[in-house]
Amino acid sequence: MTVAQSESREVAAELGKWNWGAFLLTWIWGIGNRVWVALLALVPVVGIVMMVVLGIKGNRWAWERGRWASAADFRRSQRRWVWAALVVYAAFVVLIVVLAAVGSETETTTP
Repeated sequence: MTVAQSESREVAAELGKWNWGAFLLTWIWGIGNRVWVALLALVPVVGIVMMVVLGIKGNRWAWERGRWASAADFRRSQRRWVWAALVVYAAFVVLIVVLAAVGSETETTTP
């Protein structure tokens, strides 16, 4: 088997996998990967459907529109999107907890 054939098999296996970065960051991921259909995630109700569609088709669309040096480069990039999504969601949770704590503290000190 040649290197190109091995790379082709790696890519084919990767394209069928679920893309968590696309699912969680939808339109942001879409802009970063030049998958413009992801902007439909900004449309109410359609956005929920697009999350699932991007999770399923995201790898294929990103591969087709990207300029990847290798399958490993592609995987690394998509993994970074997952980590970025986790950071964004964690920051959002921390913000909610802080706002809830500040809000409850304000209620208890108000005469």
